[in-house]
Amino acid sequence: MSNKDQYQRELDVIEEVKDKGPLGKFLGYAKISGPGWLQGAITLGSGSLAGALYLGVVSGNSLLWVQPLAMICGIIMLSAIAYVTLSTQQRPLRLINQHLHPLLGWSWLIATIMANIVWTMPQFSLGTAAIQQNLLGAERFQWPIIFSLFGIGLYVNYLYQAEGGGAKLFDRIIKVMVGLIMLSFIAVVGSLVFSGKLDFGGILAGFIPDLSLLSSPASTFAEDIAASSDPAWWTKHISDTQKSKIFAAFGTAVGINMTFLLPYTLLKKKWGAKHRGLSITDLSIGLFVPFFLATACVVIASASSFHGKSADVDPLKTYPTLAKMESVASLLKDLPAETQEDLAARNAVIASAPDLKDADYKLASMLHSRDADALAITLKPFTGEVIGQKVFGVGVLGMAISTIIILMLINGLAFQELFAEAMGSKPAYFLGCTISGLSGCLFPFFWSGESKAALAIPTSVIGGSLIPIAYFTFFLLMNSKKVLGDKRPEGRARLIWNSLMIFATTVATVGTYWATSAKKFGNFPAGTVGMAFLLLLFIVGTLSFIAKERKA
Repeated sequence: MSNKDQYQRELDVIEEVKDKGPLGKFLGYAKISGPGWLQGAITLGSGSLAGALYLGVVSGNSLLWVQPLAMICGIIMLSAIAYVTLSTQQRPLRLINQHLHPLLGWSWLIATIMANIVWTMPQFSLGTAAIQQNLLGAERFQWPIIFSLFGIGLYVNYLYQAEGGGAKLFDRIIKVMVGLIMLSFIAVVGSLVFSGKLDFGGILAGFIPDLSLLSSPASTFAEDIAASSDPAWWTKHISDTQKSKIFAAFGTAVGINMTFLLPYTLLKKKWGAKHRGLSITDLSIGLFVPFFLATACVVIASASSFHGKSADVDPLKTYPTLAKMESVASLLKDLPAETQEDLAARNAVIASAPDLKDADYKLASMLHSRDADALAITLKPFTGEVIGQKVFGVGVLGMAISTIIILMLINGLAFQELFAEAMGSKPAYFLGCTISGLSGCLFPFFWSGESKAALAIPTSVIGGSLIPIAYFTFFLLMNSKKVLGDKRPEGRARLIWNSLMIFATTVATVGTYWATSAKKFGNFPAGTVGMAFLLLLFIVGTLSFIAKERKA
């Protein structure tokens, strides 16, 4: 089927279901879903996996509601972005620069490029680890694996730029990758069901939002907190940890680069105002459903393996947490200057700290962050070798590859906006793809220790602080008569849209504040500066919107 025939088929389905109810429209639109799957492919990456893993560790099944709620907020705003794009048929960067302020537009673009370049590194790291640890069972062939991942990403992005059969093959590959991720994690949880290891009552209750976990630890820790040397410190530490993980999970659900990807993929498919209803259903099918199933399965598996358990953790790995306790920190502070940086000396002090109790060591072990390989190992007795290691590894590998592909794609689209006029559309696209992919290949040199912090902190602060401004920007565009004209929602529809967008933007802003405000880059208060820049953009955007709407 040619692109023209596919486009006509989409219009035929839209016409066919226009008078049907919500269910009829949903089922009809499901047959022709498209760009939403690209969003699903990027959000199912190392950030979502790590977030789901640690939510299960720190609070069991009690925080199953966090990632679905975060994604609902994201879909509200992505739907608004789709509405504006499909109504105007204009590239959003130009729209923002012309009708709001260039500071908002260029900040959005630069943050997107930074995210695409830096966050490919953990995806390459995750994919390499999945092949070595889960599929091969040995840490070898690192560079062949890395360059194979890069080659896959570059080839699939070549298909995206191709016309006809190549573009359709690209769509199929992305859908297969996302489907593979879902099926792998569903298989893992299915095995746990048959092992009798799951608490179904706790799982169902976990989907009901419990805001008390923002200020108090999960009940599992209560007995050990009471038996610890400093119950007040542990109560605060666990509560703060839960809160930071909740907001981190919100941050990884929808990234700044996802807000850039959607409008450009919609324009490439030549969708228009008639496709607005389809675009919302498309996000539900391609983004929400895979994200919900995959992350819920990982949280459930992590909770069953790690929550409230300490036997699987090497005691040495708990010492960084114990070192934060006031009684231990004072002992470390008294060490001679020459031994302050001596890890063995520090560990010896922590191990022999007179005020620590068994409950302190146990709590530190319970809270230790595990990785995907640790989860696969603990699942093996319950799920078997194939499910625990191989099938789970395939799911993790699928997460990595799909996200690598889409990060490279978004960077190509961003470079097209920057350099298309100077060097041509396709050369600019492949330059962006290549830079993002090669950055990922360099993870062995830059994604560990201090190097990792040097890249992750400024990028997460810039990208995180601009998520609310991306939401706020499209909130303004949705309310602009100058931009949308008679296509601007009015009356009840406008009230509903604004209520939902204000809710999503508020949640994103609060989450960004908690996640980034305290971050430092050395002694530089990167988080504070990021929040100040966010405030500046809010003010600039609001004043520009008011002035240009009055002028119009």
